Amino acid sequence: MIIGLDVGGTHTDVVLIGKNGLEKETKVLTDPADLFHSVLTGINTIIADIDPAEIRRIVLSTTLTTNAIVQNKMSPVGMIVTSGPGIDPEHFRTHSPYHIVSGAIDHRGCEIQALNSKEIKGVADTFTKQGIQTVGVVGKFSIRNPDHELKIAAMLKNDFQKIFMGHQISGHLNFARRIATTYLNAAVYPVHKKFYEAVQKVLKTNGLTQPIRILKADGGNMKFESSLAIPGETILSGPAASVIGAMAFGAEDGDTLVMDIGGTTTDMALLIEGAPVLNPAGIELGNYLTLIRALDTVSIGLGGDSAISLNNQTLQIGPQRLGLAMAYGGPVPTPTDALFVMGAIEGKDGDRQKSLQGLAPLAKQLNLDVQALAEMVFDRTCRNLLSAAQAFIERINSKPVYTVHELMEGYRVQPAAILVLGGPAPYFAKAFEKLSNTRVRVVPKWTVANAVGAALARTTCEVNLFVDTARRIAAAPQENYFKTIDRHFSRNRAIDLALDLLKQKAINRGADPDHLETEIIEKMEFNMIRGFETIGKNMRVKVQVKPGLIHGYQDVITKLASHERYA
Repeated sequence: MIIGLDVGGTHTDVVLIGKNGLEKETKVLTDPADLFHSVLTGINTIIADIDPAEIRRIVLSTTLTTNAIVQNKMSPVGMIVTSGPGIDPEHFRTHSPYHIVSGAIDHRGCEIQALNSKEIKGVADTFTKQGIQTVGVVGKFSIRNPDHELKIAAMLKNDFQKIFMGHQISGHLNFARRIATTYLNAAVYPVHKKFYEAVQKVLKTNGLTQPIRILKADGGNMKFESSLAIPGETILSGPAASVIGAMAFGAEDGDTLVMDIGGTTTDMALLIEGAPVLNPAGIELGNYLTLIRALDTVSIGLGGDSAISLNNQTLQIGPQRLGLAMAYGGPVPTPTDALFVMGAIEGKDGDRQKSLQGLAPLAKQLNLDVQALAEMVFDRTCRNLLSAAQAFIERINSKPVYTVHELMEGYRVQPAAILVLGGPAPYFAKAFEKLSNTRVRVVPKWTVANAVGAALARTTCEVNLFVDTARRIAAAPQENYFKTIDRHFSRNRAIDLALDLLKQKAINRGADPDHLETEIIEKMEFNMIRGFETIGKNMRVKVQVKPGLIHGYQDVITKLASHERYA
């Protein structure tokens, strides 16, 4: 059996999946100040009366690293950056302390300026006096030759708790984004490590010794232990869980819009022929442009518990969430209260009278009866979400469209269907269909579909391999792989080598070695010319394990799909 757990802004959803389908499910309120407690409560509830030996796999997604960045609650980090030909890295400053030191590698990986050990020692002393324990080290062309990063890290290793090197964080050629990505990984490391240790303690206490996995922003997962080296990969894992939860039920042909309506936010994504749209350059979070591979999603500050207010007699819905709906004891009226007043929600332990009392003062100010105001609130909420969805689609269409599998050259996304999940999904589905003139489906088990997505997500990873036949080297610095080659090393051999490295990496991260679906997503080759002669070839190969659902659970998906609700 598999445990899937998704920590959302309002609820933490937990499911137990077996060969017979969804065995158990539970929802607990998320405590933003103590996510560990939310996870503990969810796991304890779901494993009650279950033999721990029957649990084969545990996968969770969390908002922890995302919240740390968005709320600017990151740990202090010292950054050391070496330059090279081109733009001064001062333009890429992430924060302070940020030190640019001597030393440079060129685009082929050759040293053109040596490091100054005294200078680096001086920077390290400054970090120590400032109480810094985590350091990021980034060189401009370190993915071609990480020698400078490795030497700096060796100089610092005895003085700091953790050192992140840019070449191990990403294998992509973008100096500015690699600096930001390394900084963010270092900045969220302490809180992520604390969370990891707490979760491991909970599992051990409950007799669960299975390696836990954590969802990544690209919709795949990796061993929780592996995430300590790249904690930034867990950013936006919540929206990714929603997408994977919807993937199995998306239209096989055409485009599908996915909308996960939570209490705090609504997360949106797109499927093309059942494959999620990808942000290939890397996500933008806050003021940081990163190299973190992620599904292309958007989060709107509008959900079932969004606060309703009046601003100069204008109805305002969200983006703040001040608590639960008044029907459930919350402090201010919300769209959920509007649904109670309309009679759409009946029972469910809510108090319609409290919703009526909460909306009445606003209705009086607008010279409306409470029923009319409730209908206005719900209609406005639906229209605002559909408007945000249209803006999201237009943004996707404003640039080349990538799915997790391929570049869709000249493709324009035109959703013919909408998949809705999240607690209030059934209430919104019919309204969406009427307003958008688009077929709308509610995802099976819509209240916990994101946890189902986390549970069934495949282990994914990618490998970037560089080959320089003139220098007789093949390198995948992110994997700590370097090999001497002959001058006749071919692109086909490079592809085979990259795939071998990928399989090894995937298995180390927890993938099923008997069911690896790999693919080549980039294979480039250039002649290097000196004077009038070809002196060698420069090659770049990128391969990945395809994001998707794990092998052996198609019957589970079929069982869930048989309970599908249509608008």
